[in-house]
Amino acid sequence: MTTHLPDPATTDPALVLDGRAPVLARRVYAANLVAQMAIVVTGALVRLTGSGLGCPDWPTCADGSITPTANQAETWHKLVEFGNRTLTGVLLVLAVAAVVLAVLDARRRRREALAARPALTWLAAVPLIGTFLQIPLGGVTVLTKLNPIMVGSHLLLSLAIVALTTVLVARAGEPGDEPVTVVVRREVRIGTQALTGLMGVVLVVGMLVTASGPHAGDERTTRLGLDPRMISWLHADLVVLCIGLLIGLLIALRATGAPERTTRAATHLLMAFFAQGLVGYVQYFTGEPWVLVALHVLLATVIWWATIRLLLSTRTRGTTPLDTLA
Repeated sequence: MTTHLPDPATTDPALVLDGRAPVLARRVYAANLVAQMAIVVTGALVRLTGSGLGCPDWPTCADGSITPTANQAETWHKLVEFGNRTLTGVLLVLAVAAVVLAVLDARRRRREALAARPALTWLAAVPLIGTFLQIPLGGVTVLTKLNPIMVGSHLLLSLAIVALTTVLVARAGEPGDEPVTVVVRREVRIGTQALTGLMGVVLVVGMLVTASGPHAGDERTTRLGLDPRMISWLHADLVVLCIGLLIGLLIALRATGAPERTTRAATHLLMAFFAQGLVGYVQYFTGEPWVLVALHVLLATVIWWATIRLLLSTRTRGTTPLDTLA
């Protein structure tokens, strides 16, 4: 059930039933989100430093050894690639912890006769499922000698996990699942949904830019074959479209008296977009130095998180406001 109602921050606290996840669980969920965002950046560093085949074998690194060996020809590149693989182990530990805490929380709710929230349990499983999917996908990426489509799929899967883990963190901090309370005008809600979809397209095209550009991950790999200039300008045009839509949404939010948290989320996202646009144009006209490309990937990950955060801020769950929106 979805209703269009005022911001729950203005409601009587007595009408809000607190069914939030325990503090420890919420902290572990947040740690999963940070780690998932971090591995996007470290994965980019592997590619940008030409270390994609620093560990030429999988699941071992080289010569039958899990860890890098002294006689490898890959020199320091093996350490960069192995470091990224090690972070996957950290992700796995955090992901298992998230599932365990979600199951314990579900048992607590049954024991204390609280409303069940099965969605939290399923969302808590996303980092674990995603990590298990990433492991073989990473192996295929190495075994196909960094096929650009496989490298891009690796990235897009990580961004999908980031999006769903952002939802997990948000919903774990909400009092319940029902009712769903939309706290902005319907047109604004639709606009934020359109912006989220458009950002998904931007990320896919951005992946194609990387697959066609100079940063292959290793000098032995091939590129996708698209015209880098054409695909880069298409990517830039889509970003400009996102910024235009976001500015329109921000004006609408202020004109309709939307909740401050939603307006603030939109403002932060716009600032990140402008920073990203500046970095993107500088890197394009300076020959795409890997440091700027790494910063571009970091900002892209932050923007994707902020976009999902904005979308989530347009509604709340588990609260019962006093009156309806006229």
